[in-house]
Amino acid sequence: MTEIPVEVGITSFAETTPDPATGAVTGHGVRLREVIEEIVLADQTGLDVYGLGEHHRPDFAASAPAVVLAGAATRTSRIRLSSAVSVLSSDDPVRVFQQFATLDLISGGRAEIMAGRGSFIESFPLFGYALEDYEELFAEKLELLLAIRERERVTWSGRHRAPIEDRGVYPRPAQDPLPVWVAVGGTPRSVVRAGLLGLPLALAIIGGQPERFAPLVALYRDAARQGGHDPEALPTGVHVHGWIAETSQRASEEFYGPYAYVMSMIGRERGWPPFTRAAYEAALGPGGHLAVGSAEQVAEKLLAQMEVLGHRRVLLHLPVGTMPHDRVMQAIERLGAEVAPVLRREGGRPARAA
Repeated sequence: MTEIPVEVGITSFAETTPDPATGAVTGHGVRLREVIEEIVLADQTGLDVYGLGEHHRPDFAASAPAVVLAGAATRTSRIRLSSAVSVLSSDDPVRVFQQFATLDLISGGRAEIMAGRGSFIESFPLFGYALEDYEELFAEKLELLLAIRERERVTWSGRHRAPIEDRGVYPRPAQDPLPVWVAVGGTPRSVVRAGLLGLPLALAIIGGQPERFAPLVALYRDAARQGGHDPEALPTGVHVHGWIAETSQRASEEFYGPYAYVMSMIGRERGWPPFTRAAYEAALGPGGHLAVGSAEQVAEKLLAQMEVLGHRRVLLHLPVGTMPHDRVMQAIERLGAEVAPVLRREGGRPARAA
């Protein structure tokens, strides 16, 4: 079996939601500077990857992740810098590749693209795309992105973008190939696509029991075999919401207010039932998806998820909602110094075939 090392990292949306305790809203400039400080600390504490999500709404500051990550690249030395995600459906794959190739050169070969369809829809009308083309847009643009990654000069045509006739795309990245992950939220078709293409898979678990995603991992590995790829050699990762504090009680109380605010806000937009304390407590339990508690408890929860899903990249999304920057920095320190070593030691087994 192929041994895939355990990687531990962070994802963020650079949220600027109101502080649930005070109602104060952090300005976008302040929050982006905080994000860069958080990336620098993640690098210093030995974390492996930091992913920043693209959004186009007032409560998220990072509409241009590559720009923010490039700022962090000049102050870091080893951490990998990724989108989480690039909303490829409403972007131009040429520009996405150019931006992350530039980031790759600035960072000395540490850039990654995590491509996804996006869980919010604001970018579609903003950039002139129709939501009814949601699925076709992603498939077509991923095809173009991979064509650009594969060769310097590209000839391509599709339905949603002007054709390209033997044109070069520059600059070329330091890494060959530039890593491209596919991020999915639970859609089988997306999982199969990633497997057939032999691309690394990132599963976003934002609700429910992680074990419910095991069939998707099996589906991904089956699709990889069908596509002629070795599934044991393909990295998989899981993104979960979490928080780390001195004690489980403090972690639970600190996290609840900001998390409940965000989940209730999204729920109102999407017609979900109101978020409740009971739902929160269930998510904190052994079978729930939230990794919240002391460093020891968070490590235990994340290891249990790794055992069920067999992934080797753990991405803890923190903070969720607005939390004090000093407390975020402390949580990052705990993740790097106390949780990551446990995951690498206890979770660093050869990757299993599903």
